[in-house]
This record gives sequence, C-alpha cells and structure tokens, in this order.
Amino acid sequence: MAEKLDDVKPTRMELLRIRKRKVLAENGHDLLSEKKDALINEFFKVVDKRKELRKEFLENLDESYQSLIESEMLLGKSEVKSIADGAIPMDGIDIESENIMGVKVPSFIPEVPSEKFYGYADTTVKLDETVEKFRDSLEKALKLAEIEGKLTRLADEIEKAKRRVNALEYIYIPKLEATIEYIERQLEEREREDFVRRKKIKSIMEEKET
Repeated sequence: MAEKLDDVKPTRMELLRIRKRKVLAENGHDLLSEKKDALINEFFKVVDKRKELRKEFLENLDESYQSLIESEMLLGKSEVKSIADGAIPMDGIDIESENIMGVKVPSFIPEVPSEKFYGYADTTVKLDETVEKFRDSLEKALKLAEIEGKLTRLADEIEKAKRRVNALEYIYIPKLEATIEYIERQLEEREREDFVRRKKIKSIMEEKET
C-alpha cells in the first residue's frame, strides 16, 4: 500500500519512485481488468454450453427410462433386474486439469464400460438400446458435473479479479495519487521558501554593497 503521508520523504527521488509505482499499478489494473472481462466472457460461454448439455441430458435420460420400460415389458421386470445386477461397474474417473485464461479447471475422463455383460440368446435389441442410452446418459451426467466444476472455478477467479481491480482502482492508486500530490505540494512550498530566502539574501547583499 502507499505510505502514510507523515512517513513520506518529500524529495524528487521519492516523487519519481511513487510515480513509477503508480504507472505499474495502472498497468496492473488494466491487465487485471482485461483478464476479468475475458473470464466473464468465458464464463457465459460455459453457461450456454451447460444449458445445451443439460437439455440433451434430460432428453436422453427420458429416452433411457422409456426404453427401460419397453425392455421390461418384453423381458419382464425381474429378468431385466437380474441382467442389470451383472453390469460391469465403472473403474473410476480420471480427473485432469484444463487451463482457461490461466485458471485450472477440472476435466473428467470417465471410464464407462462398453463391454457386453449379458448374453444375446435370451435378450432383445431393445435391451441393447436401453443399455446404450443409459451409458450415454451417464457420460452426459459426468460432462455436466465437469462443466459445473468449471463454472465454480471461473466464478471464484472472476471474484478474485474483481476484488483486485477494485482495490487498485479505489484504494491503492488513489493513495499513490494523494502521495504524489502531497510531495508536489511540499516541493512547491520548499521552492517558494527558497525563492523568498534567495530574494531576501540578494536584497541584504545589495544593501551592503550600497
């Protein structure tokens, strides 16, 4: 932060130093403002993507449950449940980092099993369709979770950038400006005093010469 005025040495060297700090602060303010605006723009792009993916997910999930009902009608609810009990569980989710405007956001790589976990003899094409639809729904759900994570990280970073921009704009830079104004006033006052002193000395010298 800028020094307290009482602690500032009103010298030309100090004035130059504070002016340089003000230039650096203004440059930092501009860069942070640009970053904040870019992050906000990216945030709304991800929001639009979430809206689109959420719509696809809900439609796909609805189709999945409709297909499940049809499979149960063809094979029987108990048979479908028995087949589902043999489903291969997910191995897990690999989480990597994606860099957006210098912000690390999560990127999920789901390992959804694609192998058949039931025989063809006693099942139907409809069951195959049901399994694929639920797999698609799961992948979309994980993608939605990834997007939510991105939005959270971007929102946090936007808030940090806003606080820094505001601190520079309303606190740090004004204090530097006040310090510069104080030093300039002190230097001007000192110059006036020096001028009066020199004038008085000159007058005394002239009186002595006469």
